Amino acid sequence: MNKKYSVLLLCLAIMSVYTQLCAGLNQEIKTYTSQKAKSNMLEQQKSVELIPDIETENQLINIYPQVKYQEILGFGGAFTETSAYNFAQVSDSVRRKIAEAYFDTEKGLGFNFCRTHINSCDFSIAEYTYVADNDREIKTFNIANDRKYIIPFIKAAQNFNKDLFLFASPWSPPGWMKDNKSMIHGGKLLPEHYDTWARYMTKFFEEYKKEGINFFGLTIQNEAKAVQTWESCIYNGKDEAVFATQNLRPALNKAGFNNLKIMIWDHNKERVLDRATESFAVKGAKDAIWGIAFHWYSGEHFDALRMTHEMFPDKPLILTEFCRGGSSSNGSEAKVPYSDWGDVEAYANEMIGDFNNYMAASTDWNMIVDLKGGPYHNRDGGVKAQLIVDKENNTFTLGNIYYAVGHFSKFVKRGARHIGSSSYNDSLHVTAFQNPTGEVVVIVLNKAEQAFSPKLRIYDCTADLDIPAKSLTTLVIPAKQ
Repeated sequence: MNKKYSVLLLCLAIMSVYTQLCAGLNQEIKTYTSQKAKSNMLEQQKSVELIPDIETENQLINIYPQVKYQEILGFGGAFTETSAYNFAQVSDSVRRKIAEAYFDTEKGLGFNFCRTHINSCDFSIAEYTYVADNDREIKTFNIANDRKYIIPFIKAAQNFNKDLFLFASPWSPPGWMKDNKSMIHGGKLLPEHYDTWARYMTKFFEEYKKEGINFFGLTIQNEAKAVQTWESCIYNGKDEAVFATQNLRPALNKAGFNNLKIMIWDHNKERVLDRATESFAVKGAKDAIWGIAFHWYSGEHFDALRMTHEMFPDKPLILTEFCRGGSSSNGSEAKVPYSDWGDVEAYANEMIGDFNNYMAASTDWNMIVDLKGGPYHNRDGGVKAQLIVDKENNTFTLGNIYYAVGHFSKFVKRGARHIGSSSYNDSLHVTAFQNPTGEVVVIVLNKAEQAFSPKLRIYDCTADLDIPAKSLTTLVIPAKQ
């Protein structure tokens, strides 16, 4: 064989390898971008193309579908009484549009993992419980208050998404069950009412079941360490585990709710590892408690999630509440802003950091507020939400937060797996998922004031990206055939 012929064969072999690198892969990547400099959010851009490339070394965002982490359960928000009340203030046609915007899997965000509350919370119209005072037998239990606003909102959501997972959280037992005799300012559940409260919580799920509404799970207590001006109750880690193991789990099982999943903590990440360790040290707690719920209000603490997963790898980590502040004083006429780019950056940074540290589901707070960030009670101000209702004009506005969450929830499906990724630049925060269909979803947050032009590398192929300054981008890579 002469030298010239050998070189030709080598070249043909190399070309064959390059041709096969992207074989079976639709080479067009769909791209959706929101950016500070433009008013259009979650806007579809021109598709980018994957090409064979085993040479590029610099300015890479790497995606590793072969490295699989936690399964994703879903995304959602909270059916607070505030949200449900605001939902009821507009016409039937507007309510349908709101439900579609949140729950429709094609036209909306596809929300499928949502929260509501047992008894009142700070984003209720007023304090309420479901029984008369001192009714230890729970004979007067009645969810009539929830039938007014909350249940109709949930049913409207179910019309668009039958695969809706719901979980419930109490802010406080009735005051007569607590040592401070009040639903507000903390206090503790009296030991003699552990069983009463467990039966009360179980009755909640029984009554909702009669309404055709079933639940995925519950948390034992919202913000179990916080003494608030609103409804609150204090548990330490041992208290939660004892209640779950000796009272709540047996009561739920007796009523046929064996599959209802119990979560602990439901508070800030800074103590998530400490609380999980304290609770799971109680005998039987690992069997009674399914997962660990957390909030974001005391800082990132992403490493705390990672260490909690490493300590308790079989206990899913669920973000059960996060939001940004709205109006600043009680009775204020100031309207809640909804176009602050800082909200997009804060939400995307949180969700990327949490998913990269084993979070399995993300649930925002109020789904709907009014122009003042409420209504609310027992607190000094309202909060922002993804959707703001103006009942006087029978209209609603989708805020920046809506689109920030949409960059995730519209594309990452239940059953997806978080997969490996790496970024060459600290300003580009990246997370990635593989859906059950095999398609890969990549989300890139650029926190810098400058644009970048990295290459995305996957399956030994690369694509040229344009990542604008101060932007959030979702890339959808079709499944390999």
